[in-house]
Formats: sequence, C-alpha cells, structure tokens
Amino acid sequence: MTINELIHQAGQHSLLLAAAFVALPLMAWLVGLMHSDAHGGAAPWKYLYAGLVYLACVPGMFAAVITAYLLFFVHGNLLEVNPLVNFLPIVAMVVTLVFIRKRVSFDEVPGFNRLSGLMTMVACTFGIALAILKTNIFLFFGGSIERLFALAIGVFALLKWGSHMLFRSRNERIQARPKFPVK
Repeated sequence: MTINELIHQAGQHSLLLAAAFVALPLMAWLVGLMHSDAHGGAAPWKYLYAGLVYLACVPGMFAAVITAYLLFFVHGNLLEVNPLVNFLPIVAMVVTLVFIRKRVSFDEVPGFNRLSGLMTMVACTFGIALAILKTNIFLFFGGSIERLFALAIGVFALLKWGSHMLFRSRNERIQARPKFPVK
C-alpha cells in the first residue's frame, strides 16, 4: 500500500476521521477541567496529557509534511485535496497543544522534549530539501553565498539541538530551547 492509497483510504472514512480529530482537543479541554491549575504536572494528569500530545502530534506532523510536500515539491492544487485528511489533523494538533499548554507546562509532560526535537528535525529536514530544490534560483537570483552559509549554519544548529533532544538518554540534562533574537 502506498502513502497515496493510505491517504485516499483515510478520506473514505470522513465521519470517523472528523470524530477522531475533534475528540482530541475536546479531551484535552476536559482533562484540563478535571484538575486545578497547580496539579497539571501531577502523576495521572501528565500521562494523560502525554498520550493526548502524541495522539495529536504524530498525525498532525504527518499531515503537515504531506501537505507541504504537495504544495512545494509536487506543486499540487490545495483546492483539490480532502481537507479532513490534509488540514484537520494540523488544526487538531494546534488546538490540542494550545488547550494543554493553558493547563500545564510542556516541560512537565513526559516525552514532549523528544517530540519537539522530532518536530524540529522534520521541519529542518524539509527546509533543507526545499533549499536544495530551490538552490539554483536562490543563488543566482537575489541570494548571496553568505545567506546560504547563514541558512546552513542555522539549520545545522537546529538539527543538532533536535537530534540531542530526540536521542538523549534519560539521565542527561535537558537543554534549553534555542532563543531567536527578537527585534
């Protein structure tokens, strides 16, 4: 079964797909109502939040990669895709993470650092692939070699941080997220 067949098969079950991705933010909101603000990082709640984060982020990242691939690499028409397959998982992921973040710090959710590292690596890998695809236009029409080097250094730093967060052992300390200069 190819990925295209899998996406088509998922689109055939639109009611089940919609129910699943509407239930994730709803469950995050309900779990947030069950405890006080100070107890979100306590034992039963943080594991519920971890499960919800993974249930929302894995399909959301998959849908984001597929949609970005369709848009930037294949030059597909986004008006012809199934919005329940391509956009609903992304929206459900964002809304679920917003609801969870309102009730608990992501530092208290088990495994979120690894998942954020994976998200960073996927985004950087996609950016690298897109830059390689567009390099000839970037270099010859308006971009300088210094910008390309700055882009490469930035992507390398993010990949290094993301791989450390993803593959670190349990007893290693957690590194702080990179801070970007705000002007």
